[in-house]
Amino acid sequence: QVQLVESGGGLVQAGGSLRLSCAASGGTFSTYVMGWFRQAPGKERELVCAFRWSGSTTYYADSVKGRFTISRDNGKNTVYLQMNSLKPEDTAVYYCAADPRLRVPLSPLGYNYWGQGTQVTVSS
Repeated sequence: QVQLVESGGGLVQAGGSLRLSCAASGGTFSTYVMGWFRQAPGKERELVCAFRWSGSTTYYADSVKGRFTISRDNGKNTVYLQMNSLKPEDTAVYYCAADPRLRVPLSPLGYNYWGQGTQVTVSS
């Protein structure tokens, strides 16, 4: 059974940095697509970034381009989201998602497996 466990959220001042981790287990993740999504209160869940584990292309939301970077450790089956120059509007619950498919979905509907989420709060 696929399990995704996020960690690394917290409270940070605007302009600061955080690194989120997503530890994946229970699947052959080299054949999966992975994504980070976020959901702020009263808003829909939105894509932050996504990629295919064995691929080289990464998709980033325009709002985070140049500030956020996704990376992975194949040996640990762990995906990281480095978030720099954080803004108050980045405040949300961040979710890691995965699905065994070829194309990278940009919609949360394309992912069957989700972590429990980790809260990121950016103060002004």
